[in-house]
Amino acid sequence: MRSAEELRDDARERGLAAAAMHGARRDPTRTSALWWLLGGLILAAAAPADDGAGAAGGPAAETRAMIESLGLQEGSTPTRDLPGWRPPSKVVVAWVDDPDHQAGLQAVAPGVEIVFVPSAEAAAAEVADAQVLMGSCDEEILAQGPQLHWVQVYSAGVDHCVGNPSLAGGARLLTNGQHIASPALAEHAVALMMALVRGLDRYHANQLQGTWERDIGMEGDDFMELAGRTVLVVGLGGIGTEVARRAHGLGMRVIATRGSRREGPEYVDYVGLADETLALARQADVVINTTPLTEQTRGMFNAAFFEAMQPGAYFVSVGRGASTNTEDLIAALASGRIAGAGLDVTDPEPLPAGHPLWTTPRVLITPHTAGRSDRSRERMFLLMQENLRRYVAGEPLLSVVDIERGY
Repeated sequence: MRSAEELRDDARERGLAAAAMHGARRDPTRTSALWWLLGGLILAAAAPADDGAGAAGGPAAETRAMIESLGLQEGSTPTRDLPGWRPPSKVVVAWVDDPDHQAGLQAVAPGVEIVFVPSAEAAAAEVADAQVLMGSCDEEILAQGPQLHWVQVYSAGVDHCVGNPSLAGGARLLTNGQHIASPALAEHAVALMMALVRGLDRYHANQLQGTWERDIGMEGDDFMELAGRTVLVVGLGGIGTEVARRAHGLGMRVIATRGSRREGPEYVDYVGLADETLALARQADVVINTTPLTEQTRGMFNAAFFEAMQPGAYFVSVGRGASTNTEDLIAALASGRIAGAGLDVTDPEPLPAGHPLWTTPRVLITPHTAGRSDRSRERMFLLMQENLRRYVAGEPLLSVVDIERGY
């Protein structure tokens, strides 16, 4: 039988939920913020009053569901067992200005001073006596924080972090936002693929000129049905797995590569290692780049790669811009070796005005925004909240970056 205290807590939580939903119905824009506040209040109520570390006993149900659905991995070592860890007294957080999100972070770290700053640069003035920094891995900022032990960045890409002297050799713990934006990135990649194979870029160009032109695709050359076609996902990590899931749902045959092992989900027909990439490119009607940027992937999509692709195949990139040799891509497009390219990332970036990519036919460009969605931001805050709870409690963190591996 449940105790009176448990029943009382349940009633309190139901009352909070009812109040939140009542407010949300009156003002739908408050739904997300109210649930964040609700989560913070529940976590605060669950925290032991006499616990100096001030951490709640475990993740909320919404967070557990996110961890499971995205396949987030926890580090192998509890933070309490890492050299230099101690319960934090000060945490600096950049770019979190929503009061409810701030309350949610404070709820999992009662008694800890959390300083919210409007930018990474503003963090430099606050990190001198902080143990945790959320929002930046900038070397100049890290150098101002001799006590910093854990750094959380919001992006999945950490190529701008892993070379920093302050993070070399695992001197500090680095976590990132891997997998958090994977659903949005995957849908964006699929959107670029579908727009290209159906010639929507050409129709849109005509729309801007007020031209009704029905001859496009008249012979079927410019249109491709995706069912039964082969897509090669280069980089079967968090983003790549979500891309593969959606491509399989469209009836496509999915093949993939990954850097370390051959395991993959059942909907991937074949998983090869990195040295098989060129051979697999010869089988693909569409190649989708979802790789992180490492020394091994830098410039890997080059003339040799595009030459290996099937004539008339399409290239989509939502990984990192510097993994593609831009001049070689333009040459492959100009020669007709490949039929088109959808790029959310470019090299250089931002892509300057007047760059040839802007005017190359059959190219769709979005400005490194594929990870944005109405849910990505909320998942990021759930990760931040859960990792802060874990750090205060000395537990293993989620999404720990392997500095040597580079992701």
